[in-house]
Formats: sequence, structure tokens, C-alpha cells
Amino acid sequence: MNQKWDDRYKEQGFAYGKDPNVFFKEWLPKFNPGSIVMPADGEGRNGVFAAQSGWKVTSFDLSIEGKSKALHLAKESNVTLDYIVGNLNELQFEKETFDAIGMIYAHFLAEHKSSFHKKLDTFLKPGGIIIFEAFSKSHLPYKKANPKVGGPRDINELYSKEEITEDFKNYEVLHLEEEEILLNEGKYHIGKGAVIRFVGRKQ
Repeated sequence: MNQKWDDRYKEQGFAYGKDPNVFFKEWLPKFNPGSIVMPADGEGRNGVFAAQSGWKVTSFDLSIEGKSKALHLAKESNVTLDYIVGNLNELQFEKETFDAIGMIYAHFLAEHKSSFHKKLDTFLKPGGIIIFEAFSKSHLPYKKANPKVGGPRDINELYSKEEITEDFKNYEVLHLEEEEILLNEGKYHIGKGAVIRFVGRKQ
């Protein structure tokens, strides 16, 4: 799996652009800066935005090439990231370490999705925030019509509102919607897609 992402991030330019995700950019400033963990942060566009917004950022991803691009972008933006390369299964943080989690297109294998969410939950302080956007189970027809919009091919790696509600059941829901949106993120997220957008506060 990391070979796929290493190959993608080796390409010239930034696969998903340098600008942060629109939903993440809209919601993160609503909360007081603290510490945030960013799973699947790739080339760092969202982690860098968080750092620019005053957050202490821990990013992680499978790809060493993603880390290289992210640290370059951070330097260019005059901020710092603590960037860890590895599998989420291997990551060990103290319980209740972070004030926020940013999960932007953090798609996992179907058999790991729920357990990864629950592991991430243990890293978040009570009162902490999660900001989440990923492709929904309704996305496959969009991808078939326009492969440039991106996203997993396996419907079981896509999300439903019910799955989010179940995995984050101990959260106050501040926002939870399935939406059709127009993506314009680099060259791998271009066009209409169906997404789940979720913001929750841990109880």
C-alpha cells in the first residue's frame, strides 16, 4: 500500500494541491488552537494549514515521500510539523494526548476502519474535536463517470453516516451530512463526488 502512495507523491507537484481541504479550512478556525493529530496527512496541506492557524501538529502517513513533500511545504510556509511515517496500528501515543483530530480522506481497509477509529478516539481528550471528510458509499457512480474525482474502488472502504455514528457514538454531533460536492484538489480530486462530513466533540 505504501508503494502506491510513494509513487504518487514522487510525482512532480502536489497530488492534492497545497491548499487545505475546504471543509477543514471552514471548521478548524471555530476552535481554540491546541494539539492536533492528522492521520493520512499525505503531502501535508492540511497539517500545514493547522500549523499556520496556531495548532501544534502531529501528522502521520504511510509514505516517506509524502513526509518529504510535507516538510518542504511546512518550511515554505514557515511552520513546523511533527511528521511520523508508519502504519496506524504501530502508532503509540498516551491516552487523551490531543485536542483535535483532522481526518481528511483517511480511507482505510474495510477490516480496519472501525478499529482504527476507536484507536484514534483513545488519543483524543474529553471535549476534543474531530473534523472528518471522506467519500461516502454513494460515491462509486461519480468515480465511474469521472475517474479523476478519485476515491477507493471498494464500497467497503467508503463511509456512511451510520458507520460514523456507530464508531464515534460518544461524541456530540456538531455536523453530520452526506453531501454532493465539487472537488478541486490537485489532480487526483477533480469533479463531483459524494462525501460524508462530520464534526464531533468527544464527551
